[in-house]
Amino acid sequence: MKTLTICSGGLDSVSLAHIIAREHELTRLVSFDYGQRHRKELDFAAEAARRLGVPFHLINIRAIGAGLTGSALTDNIDVPDGHYAEETMRITVVPNRNAIMLAIGFGVAAANGDEAVATAVHGGDHFIYPDCRPAFTRAFNEMQQAALDGYASVQLYTPFVERTKADIVREGAKVGTPFAETWSCYKGGAHHCGRCGTCVERREAFHLAGVEDPTVYDDPAFWIEAIANREGR
Repeated sequence: MKTLTICSGGLDSVSLAHIIAREHELTRLVSFDYGQRHRKELDFAAEAARRLGVPFHLINIRAIGAGLTGSALTDNIDVPDGHYAEETMRITVVPNRNAIMLAIGFGVAAANGDEAVATAVHGGDHFIYPDCRPAFTRAFNEMQQAALDGYASVQLYTPFVERTKADIVREGAKVGTPFAETWSCYKGGAHHCGRCGTCVERREAFHLAGVEDPTVYDDPAFWIEAIANREGR
């Protein structure tokens, strides 16, 4: 299956790209610059494309991102510390982000004769992000069949939508994903901060998967406190 992969440069999407390169036919990686404060993630996506020997498409949608206000990822709002599933993490939602990126991804796939668009949304995203949930991915795929009817046949591929980030780490490790060459932190500093929701989730996933975490964190122990605080609510 000729598969385009939406790749942010994060652990999930880079792992998915490596898995698809092993199990299917990876045709290209597509990334988006939407004005995110952690834009350095895109360098990791570009490196993944070079490593896997496929074209890299970086699509500038900063003008669109500027209109999607109110998120700590695009506005001058502090990224909160704590567990990913905390209510405070809703401030990191960029409204309709995945829907916009996937719509563009399907257009690129159709134009290039690809058969699928893959995205690494997973079960841990469901609480925070509406456009990562199974109901959305099913509806979006159905919409795209109508949008491309008679022109192209492209399916949405979401192998982790009902699975966990720890599952992604396990599967990524099986295909040799270089986890150190991925970027998750929403704060975009020199190293992963270790305190924001996505850093806590990343560190917890390696722990649950039983896989060594090669990531350098500014605060490598905070995740334990964050999980304990959430479980003690």
